[in-house]
Amino acid sequence: MTQNKVEYCSKYDYFPHSAFYDTPNFWIEDISMSTPERDDAPSKKAVPSFVGSGSSSSQPATEASGQDGMDRRVEKKVWTPKRIATISGIAIFVCAVIYMAIFGDHSARLNVQVDRITISEVTRGPFQEFTVQRGTVLPIQTYYIDALEGGQIEEIFLEEGTMVEKGIPILKLSNPTLEQNILTQEARLFEQINNMENTRLNLENRAIRNRQELMRVELNLRETERQYEKQKVLFERGLTSQDLFESARDRYQNDQKRRSFALETVRQDSLYRINQLAALDTSARSLQRQLEHVRRPLENLTVRAPIAGQLSQLNAEIGQLMNRGRRIGQVDVLDAYKMRVGIDEFYITRITKGLKGTIEIGDETYDLTIRRVFPEVLEGQFEVDMDFVDATPQSIRRGQTEQIRLELDAPEEALLLPRGGFYQTTGGNWVFVVEGDEAIRRDVRIGRQSPEYFEVLAGLSPGERVVTSSYDNYEEIDKLVLKQ
Repeated sequence: MTQNKVEYCSKYDYFPHSAFYDTPNFWIEDISMSTPERDDAPSKKAVPSFVGSGSSSSQPATEASGQDGMDRRVEKKVWTPKRIATISGIAIFVCAVIYMAIFGDHSARLNVQVDRITISEVTRGPFQEFTVQRGTVLPIQTYYIDALEGGQIEEIFLEEGTMVEKGIPILKLSNPTLEQNILTQEARLFEQINNMENTRLNLENRAIRNRQELMRVELNLRETERQYEKQKVLFERGLTSQDLFESARDRYQNDQKRRSFALETVRQDSLYRINQLAALDTSARSLQRQLEHVRRPLENLTVRAPIAGQLSQLNAEIGQLMNRGRRIGQVDVLDAYKMRVGIDEFYITRITKGLKGTIEIGDETYDLTIRRVFPEVLEGQFEVDMDFVDATPQSIRRGQTEQIRLELDAPEEALLLPRGGFYQTTGGNWVFVVEGDEAIRRDVRIGRQSPEYFEVLAGLSPGERVVTSSYDNYEEIDKLVLKQ
């Protein structure tokens, strides 16, 4: 038989292995024999071991095509199950990374121990804004004793702490210069008083003389009237001359005029004397007051108790020079007490007369009310006086200090959050709200505050739990992971 044969894979005998694997598709030629093979027919050349070992894409395609004897092209599979699985895994990983980058939780976290923080519950209840201030117990009234005149302390009659009555002498001052001046002024005033008395006496004497003159005029008038009536009768009967009649008539008429003049003089003098006496009385009273005023400095040299009470202070020693106006001591009225309270100037616009407060002394609670507000601000504080509304505690003493709960407004229903150290860090703008095993940062809005609670305006609901302890080192943290 004619050998009609092409050696199998003869054209790949010299290809490197790498070149073979880099070729995606390749042809395998084979010529089928149409005649039965003989025993002496040359065998097919063996396929290199790197071509067909274990791969479906490199498996020899040398099977006989049956009776047609035609060659066919075998293509290598690109999307093998292994490649599909690998690419799918990579795609899923990339998508997961992208999803986490966009939608993942990037918040800063911090692990904290639960026993090292304070967790408080948000509640709803009556909110009353108040402030706790410290007050000092003072007597209900205090009268200060000042030196009204300067001088040297000559004698001290009482000791500090003594119960005194109003007007009782406490000490005595001496001032020789003042005494001499007072004596001089008294002499001058006495001289003026004597002059007024002389004026008064002169007015009285003048009135007496005027009345005496009127009496003489009236006496002469009666005498001339009798002469005139007598001469008139004689003249009508022709028993006297006309000259005697006319002379008697003229004297009578003249005495009538003198009487009228005397009456007018007495009347005018009486009016003048009344006015003068009234002026003298006024001057006398004024001089008397001046005399008392002049003598008062001498009286002021003896210092007396202004009111009944306790002489709580006495700053004086025998022989000490005391200037005018210097504080000597004070007398306290111990019938009742008041509280003098120093308040921060932050509240000065909210503190008014009539605001109420409470104080606890022992086991009892006492009500107070503001009676007086001192507007002066000294060292960042102003003061108020508060009186006890009902009973005054019997156990308190002057100078004792107690805490007073001063109410700033009436109670109102509100959402309450207990106070805590978080406010110093957040300013009431955000808090950590407990949700399960985490505390998540949340924005809130805080309103008024009292020593016990904050008023929550927005951001929280009743029943929620909030970390209220200090937030130091939590400023950049978004979540707290709570560890038991």
